[in-house]
Amino acid sequence: MSQNQFDKKSQAWSALFSEPMSDLVKRYTSSVFFDKRMWQADITGSLAHADMLAAQGIINAADHEAIKSGMATIWSEIESGTFEWKLDLEDVHLNIEARLTQLAGDAGKRLHTGRSRNDQVATDVRLWLRSELDLIGALLVDLQKSLVDIAEHNVDAILPGFTHLQVAQPVSFGHHMLAYVEMFSRDAERFAEVRRRTNRLPLGSAALAGTSYPLDRERVARTLGMVDAAGNPQVCQNSLDAVSDRDFAIEFTAAASLCMVHISRMSEEFILWMSQNFGFIKIADRFTTGSSIMPQKKNPDVPELARGKTGRVVGHLMGLITLMKGQPLAYNKDNQEDKEPLFDTVDTLKDTLRIFSEMVGGQVNPATGQKEGGITINPAPMEAAALKGYATATDLADYLVKKGLPFRDAHETVAHAVKAAQSHACDLSELPLAVLQGFHASIDKDVYACLSLRGSLNARNTLGGTAPAQVKAQVARHRARLG
Repeated sequence: MSQNQFDKKSQAWSALFSEPMSDLVKRYTSSVFFDKRMWQADITGSLAHADMLAAQGIINAADHEAIKSGMATIWSEIESGTFEWKLDLEDVHLNIEARLTQLAGDAGKRLHTGRSRNDQVATDVRLWLRSELDLIGALLVDLQKSLVDIAEHNVDAILPGFTHLQVAQPVSFGHHMLAYVEMFSRDAERFAEVRRRTNRLPLGSAALAGTSYPLDRERVARTLGMVDAAGNPQVCQNSLDAVSDRDFAIEFTAAASLCMVHISRMSEEFILWMSQNFGFIKIADRFTTGSSIMPQKKNPDVPELARGKTGRVVGHLMGLITLMKGQPLAYNKDNQEDKEPLFDTVDTLKDTLRIFSEMVGGQVNPATGQKEGGITINPAPMEAAALKGYATATDLADYLVKKGLPFRDAHETVAHAVKAAQSHACDLSELPLAVLQGFHASIDKDVYACLSLRGSLNARNTLGGTAPAQVKAQVARHRARLG
């Protein structure tokens, strides 16, 4: 057999061609060694397609059984690692189809009736991503629960709240952690929306124009679970759009980028808080590394890497948007380049969520059976830091407003009081009553309750505020929501 004849046998599309594909082009155009991770989705989609072909009388029952039997063998071979992936066969789809044909003969060749690799790959990516989105949703729940746990245990710990990285007002450490719970809860909502739009069936659109075979696309959608909340099948309604749409992948990567940005912001705070200049927290040794030259160092590598990996995920988003921006309808080979950034985004996000959930929430020590936290809070330096920046200045202004002073006048009055405290190198709460009364006669000894950090915290007892009572209510709300 000549090389040309061999190529015609090995390539599913090569009958038209008069010379074999070069080895360089094979390597350049092949995707099998990264898209083979979609093998489960490919087999699942193919079985649903075969079921529909049989139900519609397009293939006979014997062929349907041969396809099912062959696919079961292929599934076992891939799971056991004995399946031979071949570069010559380009991608996951042709590798599985070729093996099926070996096992099932002509029945394997009939499986591709009424479909193209264009609608097949679009379906596989959606099925694969849908499964990954379910895993990511569960990981986001775990991370939120870990944050709620640490918040509940530190409701009364006082942290300096910052704006512009300047001490602003005292807040509960638990309140601060719950801010990230809110961010991650919105991330979960976004991923749920992405899942809804991902869960639509392209299969049956064939190459770009639909097919002349009497397919029942809605049956395939129901078989694959591509249905809405009411059980109605969700089918892509335009064949051109169905095979070329990658909006769902871009939308997923955008949601993943936002989620990683939230992780990166939290990472930045952990890095700052762990430094000797802050000393607010300690991160367990199992999440840190040392220095090759400085024996005293303990480096927060996990949050630092997460901060770095955020740029990687955002870069994938930019890559996918750029990939799609100039493509005419319908399918183009460019779209082979959608998978590696999508796969890497999924892997990076899942790994990051897992490790942060464990770092924040801790893990069970198998030797003791006790849960050991990954982060230890140091309340004393946090409270001391809150005292450095006149964090209760706004409370003094509010006190004067309640005495009848307009807020802008109260603001200016308190600014003078802060200057006085700075000149005496003391906190506002340490100024003598007589000095405070020199700024406004309405000030009385009850002012000291307002000027204490604890008093400031307790005063903010409105919905969403940092008062311990409000933080406890929010903890309860999140526990009920997360289950």
